[in-house]
Amino acid sequence: MQPSQESKPNPPAPAPVSFYEKHKKIYIRDVKGKWDSWRWILVWFTQILFYCTPWLQWNDRQAVLFHLVERKFYLFGLVLWPQDVFYLALLLIISAYALFLFTAVAGRLFCGYACPQTVYTEIFMWVENKIEGDRSARMKLDKGPMDARKFRLKAIKHFAWIVISLWTGFTLVAYFTPMEELLAAVPFDLSGWELFWTLFYAGFCYMQAGFLREQVCKYMCPYARFQGVMFDPDTLIITYDPERGEPRGARKKGMDAEAAAKLGDCVDCGLCVVVCPTGIDIRKGQQYECIGCGACIDVCDPVMDKVGKPRGLIRYTTENALEKHFSPKEVVSHLLRPRIILYSVILVGIIIATAWSIATRVPLKVDVIRDRSVLAREADDGRIENVYNLKIMNTTEQKRRFELSVTGLEGVEIAGEKQVDVDSAENHEVIVVVRVPPESAKTGANTIFFDIKAMDDAKVAVHEKASFLMQ
Repeated sequence: MQPSQESKPNPPAPAPVSFYEKHKKIYIRDVKGKWDSWRWILVWFTQILFYCTPWLQWNDRQAVLFHLVERKFYLFGLVLWPQDVFYLALLLIISAYALFLFTAVAGRLFCGYACPQTVYTEIFMWVENKIEGDRSARMKLDKGPMDARKFRLKAIKHFAWIVISLWTGFTLVAYFTPMEELLAAVPFDLSGWELFWTLFYAGFCYMQAGFLREQVCKYMCPYARFQGVMFDPDTLIITYDPERGEPRGARKKGMDAEAAAKLGDCVDCGLCVVVCPTGIDIRKGQQYECIGCGACIDVCDPVMDKVGKPRGLIRYTTENALEKHFSPKEVVSHLLRPRIILYSVILVGIIIATAWSIATRVPLKVDVIRDRSVLAREADDGRIENVYNLKIMNTTEQKRRFELSVTGLEGVEIAGEKQVDVDSAENHEVIVVVRVPPESAKTGANTIFFDIKAMDDAKVAVHEKASFLMQ
């Protein structure tokens, strides 16, 4: 007979684990200070630059225009063609090295002050604050029922957001279609792609600056993810000084001096958290969500003034400065280190090379295409001729006359007109017939050279290689 075994209770089911953090709306408190002022200076600068540039005129045209239909980029007096894509590559390289340099020196300066996500979020929050009130008023409004007042405030706010977004999208498209044409086409004559990109960009502006906000920085922006590998212990970052601040605690009325002396400088007011646009607690150490905006510094310094403590409990400093108690001069001296010197030398070198290339750039481009339908043919005078299609691109802002000539074989010449007029910023095609005495060339391919020279400026000239076929 088997002994009876006591029944064992079933083990509890494992608790579910969520890989997604539940989003909590962040209500940011308004803050004033030095870093907030710098942030608004950058907001004004970037937006004046963005919104006003399409209205600037240069030589009776838009000063800055990336005209996709004409396949020309106008940058004031500079006209770039698809063949100048090399300059776009240089611009991207310069931007990348500048980003590396600024990040290595002072962390996420771009994120905190000049990133479009930060700039438009700042603008949208300013509108929200003016319409719905300060932080406590917005929290109270959101918790309350949807009455007439709440509906009116929300409607006004979203209408303002939509207007800003639409004008932003319209301005972006004005960089690719002349502003005068866009204004004349509004609202019913816009082309499909112009309408699409206006609404597309406006929709993302409205969604990201109005709703997603810090979620873009925390979950969508790749820069936040790889910034850590660009920092080192001598990179300036926003840092809480735990040696000064801990143990934190409030100074209560009637607290004796001995108990107060055991506390750090941090009074645990929590203001650094409620002003943070990404909702982090800087006192927990460096976090990838920190965009380096300096709001926590602006709100902490006045608190230190009130409790009679020195400013800088939260400040821009480096890990080495905190650990080794560097003075401000020592912090600055440690900023100049090998990687900074390397980034700076490379960046300056590329900028100088780009500037030199643009300054010495010949404002003339020529493509020579031999007519492949007729390999070679005999003219009435017995000479052999080939036909070529010359695409002459005048990249200047003035009409020019060019002289055409050909060299490379004895007796080679151009039959017909040897001069051609090309309008400003025009791609002109001309058919050229080249004739060679039959005894001057061998059977097969022979090398010849086209010389295209501006008649008013000998420096504007192109020497282009081509092949002449002899039967």
